Amino acid sequence: MTASVSLSKDGADVGDVVPIRPWVPAVSEPTATEVAEQLTGEVLPPVTAIGRIVPAEDDAAREALALAAGRMVARSVFQVSRGHGVWARRAVDAATYGLIREQIRQARADGDREALAEWHDRLQAAKAGRRQRLLNLPATLRSAVVAVVALVAMLAGLLLLVGVVVAVTEPAGATWSDYWSGLAMVGDILATLTAVAVQVVMWAAGPAWLVAAYRAGKAGGVMPGWALAPSARDEATSILTPVGLAESLAHLGIAPLNKAIKDGWIVGFDLQPVRVNGRGYQTVFSLPMGVTPDMIVDKRDVLARNLNRDPFEVWPAKAERAGYVDLWVADSGSTSKPAPEYPLLHAGTADVFAGVPLGVIQRGDALSTPLVEANVVYGGMMGQGKSNAARVTMLGAALDPLAELWVYVFAGNGDFDAYQPRLARYERGADDGVVHAALDGLRELYEEVGRREARLSELNAKKVTRGLAEKHPDLRPIVALFSECHELFGHKAKGEGEKQSLGEMAADVAVQTIRRARKTGITLMFDTQSSRADAIPPKIVELVKLNCCFAVKSWRSNDGFLGDGSFQAGIRATELRPGKDRGTSLLTGATAERFEILRWYFVAVDDDSGWDAATDVIARAMTSVHPAVQVGGRSSALELAPVVDHLADIHTALRGEPRVRTQDVLSRLAQANPGHYGRWNPQTLTSALSEHGVEPGKSNGIMVVRLDDIQRAITERSERDGESGQGGEPDSGSSPYPPPWRNSLT
Repeated sequence: MTASVSLSKDGADVGDVVPIRPWVPAVSEPTATEVAEQLTGEVLPPVTAIGRIVPAEDDAAREALALAAGRMVARSVFQVSRGHGVWARRAVDAATYGLIREQIRQARADGDREALAEWHDRLQAAKAGRRQRLLNLPATLRSAVVAVVALVAMLAGLLLLVGVVVAVTEPAGATWSDYWSGLAMVGDILATLTAVAVQVVMWAAGPAWLVAAYRAGKAGGVMPGWALAPSARDEATSILTPVGLAESLAHLGIAPLNKAIKDGWIVGFDLQPVRVNGRGYQTVFSLPMGVTPDMIVDKRDVLARNLNRDPFEVWPAKAERAGYVDLWVADSGSTSKPAPEYPLLHAGTADVFAGVPLGVIQRGDALSTPLVEANVVYGGMMGQGKSNAARVTMLGAALDPLAELWVYVFAGNGDFDAYQPRLARYERGADDGVVHAALDGLRELYEEVGRREARLSELNAKKVTRGLAEKHPDLRPIVALFSECHELFGHKAKGEGEKQSLGEMAADVAVQTIRRARKTGITLMFDTQSSRADAIPPKIVELVKLNCCFAVKSWRSNDGFLGDGSFQAGIRATELRPGKDRGTSLLTGATAERFEILRWYFVAVDDDSGWDAATDVIARAMTSVHPAVQVGGRSSALELAPVVDHLADIHTALRGEPRVRTQDVLSRLAQANPGHYGRWNPQTLTSALSEHGVEPGKSNGIMVVRLDDIQRAITERSERDGESGQGGEPDSGSSPYPPPWRNSLT
């Protein structure tokens, strides 16, 4: 409906004007009552469209579902296609002797003439064998046809014979015609079953073919990232396969390697990539001529990127076999996990001969290593875990009931205060007194090495074992730690009348001790933050068995702690990240591997309150320590040497026997008072007796101590001392009071 407006000019109509907007009929204003009636009911909000409102989450879910379905289809198509490619390659390899030719190329690339000749011979033998089989094929087919015809003839003859028998005997009333009717029925059944089987095979052949192709494609390599779900993409990229490693090597940017690959070189494996303890992969692979392991080590960051790892998770190094690389690839993120709790924190003992727990290596194995025959150097930047490593090692030694522990700390820290009850020697501080005490301790250890060598010779033993240490307390293992040793070896002050400084003398004595101490049950350990020659002598770094290096800044520091050439060989603590890799070190000499990445156990300590988790462990260790082992170490400057009566003690050790071998006397003295007599040797005993006019005699060619000589010497001394109260009576021990260990002799 439209409304028109009549226009006129001079009273005459000229036309109608139509409005462009919709016509709205005129209505009268409603009354109040009408308005109320019209507004009765629920007022709904206005909408802009009619229909169901779909939340954005549903759209996202449908999109994710469609994407997942598309990836599934893409994976299936890709796997089936690749499966056909795998079959094609297998067919080509079988036709062209591909496997043998691959080995020939590998031997040629490795320069292995013996292997090359062997594989050439195998290739010629394979070709000759195939040629002979082809020549024999017609005869084989003829034989097969003859065999089939003969089998059919025999079967027909057998059926005919059975029919004749049935016709003659008519068993159960069956006649000749009944027999053949039965055979016809059996034939119909077999034909029907055959037709059904053919139909089933025809219908199932296609799906079975696709499934087989899918499986072959799945085993043919890693899926491309675009076809994987996000959750599976990380897992796929973490798998190390020979194909994946070959691809990674091809993109390292090493010119000789690229040329070898272009010329047909194929990487060979002395150890195929194998998963180790669910922590990562280890493999040993070959390199072509002109490429060295050092080139691969120098490209570690690129190799890690190609393998979808952080650089710290990929460790190539020279393998034992020349021309091969030993590669460890850790699982993504596995190296950032902390080490588990110290295993002996709540229970258990350790054995310095068998191994004390240190931490967890990159393959996830717990590492324990013997301390006997293994001196140690700990190095690295400040605050990266050296002191904790030394604390962990000494805590394990403290839990060995036979071990005697010495600790010298050339700083004012209290890292080993909690260990003091278990220590035989404990000195700490930044003053010269600690340096002098450490130098005296090193000299004493050097003399002890000589005494033990003579003792082992007397026992006809090659080295100190746990059995010997248990039987002879004077051969108990000694573990000595020199913490912050740069303050010791770098000390410039000279002793009175000495040409060398205290630090130089300490270095000389330490080197000489380490050279001779391996078989004597004496272990020296040093920790320092500096790799300078005057902080840790290079000869010590070279001689020790265990080299431990935390994060360092330069290759010089790396080689200063791990030994010359370590950086070049790929053993690089420079790759450890200061702060982030705190508590992780490179360790050499602990296993058959060239190095280990070790996450040390942590013995917790509270710097504010002074609480130390080692306190309870040390208290437990004190309950099992051997009585012959010295404990309760204090500063030697504060101790007064106990007065010991050698003559009375020797008399007690004879136990009333007329003659006792000198070795037995020494053993009894050491058992009774190991702190004083533990380091005595026959020369020491002879010297002590000569002071009282007594000389050991011989009985049947064996050196002995005679009871009469000792009693006479004691009597003469008592007469000389008179009323002075010195000398005492025989069996009285150290005069004028009996020794506290007298009962152990009797």
